[in-house]
Amino acid sequence: MAALLELENIRRSYPSGDEQVEVLKGIGLQIEAGEMVAIIGASGSGKSTLMNIIGCLDKPSAGRYRVAGVDVSQLNSDKLAQLRREHFGFIFQRYHLLSHLSATQNVEVPAVYAGIPLARRQARARELLSRLGLEGRLTYRPGQLSGGQQQRVSIARALMNGGQVILADEPTGALDSHSGEEVMATLRQLCAAGHTVIIVTHDASVAAQAERIIEIRDGEIISNPPPVSHPAAQSFTRPSEKRVGSWRQKLGAFREALTMAGLAMMANKMRTLLTMLGIIIGIASVSSIVIVGEAAQEQVLSDIRAIGTNTIDIYPGKDFGDDEPQYRQALKFDDMTAIEHQPWVHSASPRISKSLRVRYGNRDAAASVTGVNGQYFSVYGMAFSEGGGFNQTQIDSRAQVVVIDKNTRRQLFPDKAQVVGEVLLVGNTPATIIGVAKDKSSMFGSSKTLSVWMPWSTITGRISGQSWLDTITVRVNDGFDSALAEQRLTQLLELRHGRRDFFTYNMDELLKTAEKTTGTLQLFLTLVAVISLLVGGIGVMNIMLVSVAERTREIGIRMAVGARASDVLQQFLIEAVLVCLVGGAIGMMLTLTIAFTLRLFLPGWEIGFSPMALLMAFLCSTLTGVLFGWLPARRAAKMNPIDALARE
Repeated sequence: MAALLELENIRRSYPSGDEQVEVLKGIGLQIEAGEMVAIIGASGSGKSTLMNIIGCLDKPSAGRYRVAGVDVSQLNSDKLAQLRREHFGFIFQRYHLLSHLSATQNVEVPAVYAGIPLARRQARARELLSRLGLEGRLTYRPGQLSGGQQQRVSIARALMNGGQVILADEPTGALDSHSGEEVMATLRQLCAAGHTVIIVTHDASVAAQAERIIEIRDGEIISNPPPVSHPAAQSFTRPSEKRVGSWRQKLGAFREALTMAGLAMMANKMRTLLTMLGIIIGIASVSSIVIVGEAAQEQVLSDIRAIGTNTIDIYPGKDFGDDEPQYRQALKFDDMTAIEHQPWVHSASPRISKSLRVRYGNRDAAASVTGVNGQYFSVYGMAFSEGGGFNQTQIDSRAQVVVIDKNTRRQLFPDKAQVVGEVLLVGNTPATIIGVAKDKSSMFGSSKTLSVWMPWSTITGRISGQSWLDTITVRVNDGFDSALAEQRLTQLLELRHGRRDFFTYNMDELLKTAEKTTGTLQLFLTLVAVISLLVGGIGVMNIMLVSVAERTREIGIRMAVGARASDVLQQFLIEAVLVCLVGGAIGMMLTLTIAFTLRLFLPGWEIGFSPMALLMAFLCSTLTGVLFGWLPARRAAKMNPIDALARE
């Protein structure tokens, strides 16, 4: 029957500059199940390298190594991890416990990667620690334990998944004599229980307690007594084929990785907080700009709609600024009547503008006087603080009535509580005030001009005698395409005039332009905020890279007890995503605070918080964690366990 561990002509060399330094030189060795073997040699003799190859932490440069008849060179990295996890147990000179985990949690680590349920592995860990005399130290962290107690935790961890082969590297090297004797007594008990125990040491007194002593010098075995057969030794099964776990197993593995990631984050609170800071600022910036940008855009568009959307203005001439005399009288009263009769027209309002002096008592001011009809105020969404607008009877009778704005009221009537019914002179024509138009709050500010409005018929019949119109404002029926209405207006007036001596201005074009402009501005500001999020993501990547460098030994420990490269990748990736998600959540809370604060200072703004913004922030956080956490996680997963364990 083949030996449990068989090494044939094992060689191991390492590069040193342009040369190769050979550490092991044709090692041949057999170890039977149940033996207690000591490999002894001076420092630099190659004994630790040999132990690493036996424990499948390292691979030989040449030769063949078989475990229970299986050629290790034929196993991939996941199979090697499975072999370490299910059959080997490591006891290190420096204990190699994870400082942020309790004694019980440290012992559980190999079982976590083996997929053993939580309750079972906790019970197993407590049982092992109790057997080793640590029942009163289950929740203690390594820093709270003595050296001997830490080594016993390490032994319990080695036994967690069975540990048919115990590999002890200088197990008493960092202990006092009493603790060292206790550890050696424990190893002898394990051997008596059927475990195969391999001790690597330079201490002859420690080696003397083994059944068989193998001496190595300068990479060659100089003493190798024959192996001792142990019929009662634990059986060693070959590595099983990888099975596809159920969704519950996969969910459990993910939950365990999430738990370990959370524990690692809590162990380094300041580093975690600093890592989150960039994400918090980035998410808060993006979310705040989206929310405030939407509110500002809506405010701008609301102001434009208040001016009168779905309206078309008709002016004489070819374009703004055209003062050719031949075009000045292009728009006639009959044009307005013809326009009013179109089925797609809601209303049409003429405008005749004059600059006149307005007077009340001894007060006098220049004002813009506009002749309009009763529809004008509804077309432009104007409200009244006093009185109201014109009716059709007043227009038909050329009534001497006037509507004034707040500026005019303040200028001419500073001390009057009510001005409706007062008479003022518009030019030289007395007119009774029937309404005061309210100021319209706007992001564009309020006009400083004094404005008054009179029936257009009054201006043409009593003030100017003008027989043409300066402007016609047409309001299109709701739902009717304003571009088509503009086209039909043009056709109608061209047919009436026999030429094109007018031009139109569609207010919907202003609205579309404003939408485009504000949208572009919001996109620009969002991109600026996204840059801050990217900077935060780069910060996450940098901190995670530093974290990988700082936790190199931890990575080596996890790989030594059976973690696959995919397990390490998953854990560090989950940590990055978790950092970003928590940072994103804090960033969203900060955004809410900003939104509520803005509501206090900008009560007129409609500042909302849509679920879409919350979803986008969540996705941004997750993607940032994945994108910027992938490189550090991949670097951690590709580490060589030997190099990682050697890092102090």
